[in-house]
This record gives sequence, structure tokens and C-alpha cells, in this order.
Amino acid sequence: MFRQLRRIKQQLSQEDCISVLKNEVRGVLSVLGDDDYPYGVPINFYYSQENNKIYFHGSREGHKIDAIKNHDKVSFCVYDKGTQIEGKRGLEVSAQVRVKEFYKKLGYKEVGEIYFDEYCEHITMEKEL
Repeated sequence: MFRQLRRIKQQLSQEDCISVLKNEVRGVLSVLGDDDYPYGVPINFYYSQENNKIYFHGSREGHKIDAIKNHDKVSFCVYDKGTQIEGKRGLEVSAQVRVKEFYKKLGYKEVGEIYFDEYCEHITMEKEL
């Protein structure tokens, strides 16, 4: 039904997924809207661990309800607050080695060793903001 995660080491455990659902209150519900155009809307939700269901806040009619009636497959993404290191702000990318010079021109620096992913060499690069 679903593809296997490409970067399997980044997959959350079932327990971590439930923790995110229990502790967060916002996500993005994505549907196929009018004329099958993608439509994503930030939405409040509540996760009931007792019956393993997600309840969404919203009206019983409107664009998203029409879209769900037309296409019963949706995507829901919950995001947490992320990770922050006190006093440090930055970006991290997994760059293909063949384009690392491009990232260097943008202020990124190489971090760690070269690794193989998606059939080619990659390196982690960071940039402080």
C-alpha cells in the first residue's frame, strides 16, 4: 500500500509516532481539490489513543469536505517543534557529492564522511544562519 521509506534510519518508531500525535495539535491535511489540484490546509486535530483515531477540527461542509467526498485518499502530516541547539541556528542538507561546490558557494560546510545513498555519494553539509 505504501512505499518503504527510502532513508529507513530516519523512520520513527510506532511509539514515537504516537507520542507526536498525542503531544502536537496541528498538522497539514492534503487532499485532491477542485479539478484534482492538490490542496493542503493546516488544521487542528486531536488523537485518541483509546480508539486509535484522529479527529479534525472543521466545518461539516466546504472545500476540504467536498474533496474528501470526491477522493477518499488523503495525506496528513504532523510536525513537531523540531530540534534546536541553544544559541545556534542553521540548516543541514544531505548533498550529492557532485554538487557540494554549489552548496559551498552558498555558505555550507562539509560535516562528516561521504556516504552512499540513492545510488550515489552524499555528504552532510551545514550552514549557520
